[in-house]
Amino acid sequence: MIGALTRLAARVCDPLATRARCRLGALRHPRTDEAESGQISLLSLGFALVAIMLIIVGVDITAVQLARTQLWDAADGAALDAADSLSEQTVYAGGLGVRLPLDTARVAGAASDYLSVDRRPRLVDSWSLGGATGSPDGETAVVQLVGHVELPMLGQVVSAFSGGVTVTVTSRARSTVLDAP
Repeated sequence: MIGALTRLAARVCDPLATRARCRLGALRHPRTDEAESGQISLLSLGFALVAIMLIIVGVDITAVQLARTQLWDAADGAALDAADSLSEQTVYAGGLGVRLPLDTARVAGAASDYLSVDRRPRLVDSWSLGGATGSPDGETAVVQLVGHVELPMLGQVVSAFSGGVTVTVTSRARSTVLDAP
């Protein structure tokens, strides 16, 4: 039996190799290049770094999306509150129509008052009313809210290069006058 393995190994091995080396090397997979030893560790490390960066960027993108949603909630509340702030001068001069008459100064004031008592979201460093806040048609309350969002993972890096992430949301609301029963 050993003789048969030796003959088989001699056929598989290089004809110039020694007999002992052929016996040991024929039964196991020969290495083609010793310089490739350990390369899978570098590949694994590279994939791990890519995976970690994807997770970090995913967390920050999710934080911006959550802050945007929270800013939208605050803008919706401010727009609804501003839509109820009618202009008394217009009502006394021309009466009530189908919709409550609004003016830009009153809408901006009501939105500002609403935001001063509303709790600012945790991920938002600061917020303010945008330039589009007002009533462009005299019936619709438009509230534009601009917030600066703090990123949980890469906040300092992003702030150093671009000054941070600014999110702008706009909400509109109207109040309709119903006929008395």
